Amino acid sequence: MSYRVRPVRGSDFASVYEMAKLTGGGFTNLPPDKTALIEKIDRSDGAFAKADEAPGDDMYMFVLEDPAAGLVRGTCQIFSMVGQRQPFYSYRKSTLTQHSAELGRTFRNEMLSLTTDYEGCSEVGGLFLHPDSRAGGLGMLLARSRYLFIKAHRARFADRVLAELRGVIDTAGGSPFWDAIAGRFFGMNFQEADAFNGVHGTQFISDLMPKTPIYVPMLPESARAVMSVPHPSGRAAMRMLEAEGFTHEDYIDIFDGGPTVEATTDEIRTIREARALTFTGTHEDGKGKTMLAAAGRLKDYACCFGQVCIDDDRATLDTVSAGLLGLERGDTFEVSPR
Repeated sequence: MSYRVRPVRGSDFASVYEMAKLTGGGFTNLPPDKTALIEKIDRSDGAFAKADEAPGDDMYMFVLEDPAAGLVRGTCQIFSMVGQRQPFYSYRKSTLTQHSAELGRTFRNEMLSLTTDYEGCSEVGGLFLHPDSRAGGLGMLLARSRYLFIKAHRARFADRVLAELRGVIDTAGGSPFWDAIAGRFFGMNFQEADAFNGVHGTQFISDLMPKTPIYVPMLPESARAVMSVPHPSGRAAMRMLEAEGFTHEDYIDIFDGGPTVEATTDEIRTIREARALTFTGTHEDGKGKTMLAAAGRLKDYACCFGQVCIDDDRATLDTVSAGLLGLERGDTFEVSPR
C-alpha cells in the first residue's frame, strides 16, 4: 500500500478544500470555507512547531497521501485540549425519577442538561475520506494514525480522549434534533448554524442556548428517534472507535444529537498495544506481518501500513513502507497490530 498519513501542509489546501465541499453538512471540523480552512492549516502548523511539551489550545491536522500519485485523499485532526478557546458544550442524558403516593405511580423521565463536562479532554475528529478511496483499510489507517501520534507525543495530550460523531441529517440537509431544540432559539436552520459554528466557533451557543434542563418526552418523536444515533456514513467510524475501547456515556452533540464517545488515553487499543522497535533494514516484499507503523516527530511524523518482521526489539520493514516513513538503519519506529 503506497498511502501514508502525514501533517498537513499549505500546499494541501486545494485538496482539503475539495474534500470539505464533499462532506454534506454537519461536519464542523472541516467547513467548506476557504478562510476558515486556511486558518485551520495555519493553526496546525503552529501546533507542530510548538516547543512546549504540554497540553494546550492546539489542533493537529493530518492528510492521507499517495506520494507516488501526488494525491491527497483524506484528512483528520487531533485537538490537544478542548474548551480552552471557547466553551465545549454537550448534552448529558440523565433520568429524573418522581413518585406520587396519591396516584401510587412512579414516573421516570429522561432529561437533557447542557454541560461542559469534557473541558480539558483531548479530541479526535475531522476525519474524512474521499469517496474514491473508501476501501482497502484507508479509513482505519487515517483514524488510527492519530493514536500513534498521541503516543509518540504523550505529554501534549490529556488523560481522556473524546470523539463526536455526526448525527442524523435528513435528505434536505436538516437535523430533526436541531429543529426540535436549538432551532427554536437561534432563528436559523441547521445548515446555517452548522456553517456559522464551523467558521466562528461556539460562543453564540453560550449566548443564546437555554441553560435549563430539557425533558425528552416533550420533544417530537422525530428528534427522540435520532438521539445518540450516528449518521449512516459514520457507522463505520463508530465501530472503529468502539474497537479502540471508546464508550458512549450518554453525552450527545447539541447540534444534531449524534453520540459523543470517550476513552482513557493510555487504554486506547492502538496505544496500549504499540511497541517501539529499532529499524535494521528492509526485506523482500511479501514477507512479515501487516502492522500499523509510524516514525518521526511533529512535522516529520508519518504513519502507514507495512510488512514488519520482528526480532526481539529490532525489526525490518518492506522497502515501500520504509520509504514512506523515511526510515534509516538505527532509527526507532512504533508498530501496533492491525
